[in-house]
Amino acid sequence: MTRPASTDIILIGAGIMSATLGALLKQLDPALRIQIFERLDAAATESSDAWNNAGTGHSAFCELNYTPEREDGSIDTSKAVKIAAHFEESKQFWAYLVEQRIISPPESFIRPIPHMSFVWGAKNVDYLSRRYKALHDCHLFREMQYTEDPALIRQWVPLVMEGRDASEPVAATRVDIGTDVNFGSLTRCLFDCLRKDDRVELHFNHSVLDLEQVDGRWEVWVKDEANGGRRSVSAPFVFIGAGGGSLPLLLKSGIPEGQGYGGFPVSGQWLRCTNEEVIRQHAAKVYGTAAVGSPPMSVPHLDTRWIKGKRELLFGPYAGFTTRFLKHGSVMDLFRSVKLSNLRPMISAGLHNMPLTKYLIDQVRLTPEARLESLQEYYPGARMEDWELAIAGYRVQVIKKDEEEGGVLEFGTEVVNAADGSIAALLGASPGASTAVSIMLELLKRCFPGRLASPEWQQKLRDMIPSYNQDLGKDAALLQSVRSYTGRVLQIQGADAPKPSSS
Repeated sequence: MTRPASTDIILIGAGIMSATLGALLKQLDPALRIQIFERLDAAATESSDAWNNAGTGHSAFCELNYTPEREDGSIDTSKAVKIAAHFEESKQFWAYLVEQRIISPPESFIRPIPHMSFVWGAKNVDYLSRRYKALHDCHLFREMQYTEDPALIRQWVPLVMEGRDASEPVAATRVDIGTDVNFGSLTRCLFDCLRKDDRVELHFNHSVLDLEQVDGRWEVWVKDEANGGRRSVSAPFVFIGAGGGSLPLLLKSGIPEGQGYGGFPVSGQWLRCTNEEVIRQHAAKVYGTAAVGSPPMSVPHLDTRWIKGKRELLFGPYAGFTTRFLKHGSVMDLFRSVKLSNLRPMISAGLHNMPLTKYLIDQVRLTPEARLESLQEYYPGARMEDWELAIAGYRVQVIKKDEEEGGVLEFGTEVVNAADGSIAALLGASPGASTAVSIMLELLKRCFPGRLASPEWQQKLRDMIPSYNQDLGKDAALLQSVRSYTGRVLQIQGADAPKPSSS
């Protein structure tokens, strides 16, 4: 029997998560041999692609679903603070790679753009006011502005106020240090860097068929879709970062930690503006309130983006019901993911989330006129002829076992790893890509604890991420230093400041 080829690290999926982990590991240990397998013909063609990504540069400045209202009327800011701090870690790592000329100039993947929340109606205005006060107490959000002045909002985002009922109360928050991140471009930049190393091999058109742990190493069987050839590769560590394809592979691994996990797929669509004059009149990411029963990825936003160097304007996303786990997946994906170990959690989660299922089915049945009406709530002057429907990406929300309810649907990302740290998979969606660096640092802690504790890795991590192992949510001076540094290097603030100390 032919012995499998040997390597140190296997990454499954060529998206932002695998790219981030690969980049971190190569900076920490340049001698590592890495093999990457991607079933499509290019990197970042699923969830990481700019057209497929429901959110770009999530920093919790404008996403209202990250600040839920408690029963007593107070605002829970804990998730927003965590996400904002994690996004700052991502920017530090990107700034380091740019400064060291490891990846392309920043304008290829990140640009400054204001982040805004906009609401109307007395109840929503009251909520946004309380949200602003709760967030503004934290230095992470000290840059946030708040207004109920229609004239000022019109100055900020004229399309949003054009033709709006002047008697209706409105409110908005604005943070000028927001960004637009093209994660597709960033992912390709990272892989371009990795491929320059002859110890890294990136295999496109390669599907992972199965994986099994043998004598402390993982054997991964892959198929070359171009010629039908099959082979196996062996490594002591495997990361499954295949987006919606991660769950089936996690279940195939057979690790006890993966038992009971299931997935609930959600598709998406955009309205894309085709009128250049309209596009030029809007320069912000404007988020509103989600419809009752809708998933977090469906929070509506009128969104300025740069894709392939061109300024775009999108609205959505509109959600939809699907059984595919990937945009290029199979309609059988959901059914094939059902196992004895996750049958009860999936049925239980489904029964507890019937309003969500109804919402998704209703979204599928939306007419073009109904989609336009949703857009007109944010841009009253929108015309049908200026917009076209575009297919967005798919997300697989995590279903996990719960002792009380049998199974619960989670909206977020989750790392699932074996007890021995030899394999890990990333499940879930938002905020995902924006917090990829923090997610991968947590993975290193779980799967490489010995090496992570070494003085060499600790110092290198502080060089790359000056706030590493420090709480940006509690240290205002450190945050100011970090933002000044990343703003200058990534050209998203224009401040001229030295790199913060990593001591």
